[in-house]
Amino acid sequence: MVEAYFRWTLYALPWLPAIGGVMPVVGMTSGSALPVTLAVVTAGLNVVQAVLAVPLFNRALNSYLKLGATPRGLLLVSGVLTLAAEIALVALIAVNGIGHGHTRDENLATVFIAVAASLTPFFMAHSLLVSKRGFLAALAAAATGLILVLGVLKGSWLGALAVASLLVFAGLWSFVIARPTGWLLGVVRKLDAARGTEARLAVAEERLRFGRDLHDVMGRNLAVIALKSELAVQLARRERPEAVEQMVEVQRIAQDSQREVREVVRGYRKADLRAELAGARSILRAAGVDCRIEGEDETQLPPEVESALGWVVREGTTNVLRHAAAVRHCAVRTLIDPHRSVLVMTMENDGVTHRPDPTGAGSLPGSGLKGLRERLQPLGGTLASGPVLPGSYRLTVELPIPRWAVTG
Repeated sequence: MVEAYFRWTLYALPWLPAIGGVMPVVGMTSGSALPVTLAVVTAGLNVVQAVLAVPLFNRALNSYLKLGATPRGLLLVSGVLTLAAEIALVALIAVNGIGHGHTRDENLATVFIAVAASLTPFFMAHSLLVSKRGFLAALAAAATGLILVLGVLKGSWLGALAVASLLVFAGLWSFVIARPTGWLLGVVRKLDAARGTEARLAVAEERLRFGRDLHDVMGRNLAVIALKSELAVQLARRERPEAVEQMVEVQRIAQDSQREVREVVRGYRKADLRAELAGARSILRAAGVDCRIEGEDETQLPPEVESALGWVVREGTTNVLRHAAAVRHCAVRTLIDPHRSVLVMTMENDGVTHRPDPTGAGSLPGSGLKGLRERLQPLGGTLASGPVLPGSYRLTVELPIPRWAVTG
């Protein structure tokens, strides 16, 4: 809508010089038929020029916006029409019948206005098709050449300077009208493109969030379900009644997973650090892992920091259950570095039987750690992971925290 407004405003502008600048020439002529004929021809050429301006300006704007080729053919036609109109106007000045005395001066002023008006459509199109420096240089060259030609032929350098000034005025006026219109259209199109890009980025970010949250929510729960199901199978083969309790626990975890998935879909779910620590201890102990939690239990942290650390604990627990087949010990430590105002959380476990990553990337398989880095990045946090001793693995997170959390 905005682009159509700018375009059609530009298309309509050539009618203003055609009607307001050239048509008065027709009304001022009287007497012999030649001045009338020249005035009518000039007016007709400018009307044709105004009609031609619609396709010419449309393609010139497209060329300026890099949406199409340069309309050289239409520009050439516009130049020929402009030259013919100017010749007719000059001839009109040269012939008799445009008045005497005061009336002649008024008629000459009217013709000079028509000369400038006839130049406007061509200059407007030309200013959109060349660079600013190119247009101004061509305008200056045309004015200089006109001064030299008229000065030599007519011997009136003052008159030549007046005509050249008229040419420069028409060129600059056309430039000021057309060029900013093209620039504004370019800005509007860039804004539309930016909105489209923003919408696509929002969709992509939401997909990443959904995939990250779904992985973090279901990863640990599915690992626990698999662990408890395996335990239930072993107990059932031994005809132990505890198998029923394990399957009841599997059912509860599955129901919790359904609820958490619904919350992820709604985008409302936040990880609670204390709940995740308690859940990690319970799950790991149920798997026969000695889990120790040490650190800043009473420290009040910003909600977004607690949520991020909660996801770290959840993902770390999932990786312990999934990748450390012979794990027996796990430690989660949290401490605050008051000098740097940074909270450091480490999660270390033994029982890692796979060989370290030869590339040195220091990341576990899957997308869990990648998702954690995406969560920590907006908070200015960092994540590092990798083997520290033979058979041991450590996950380290550093998060900046406000001063009040350090001193409080």
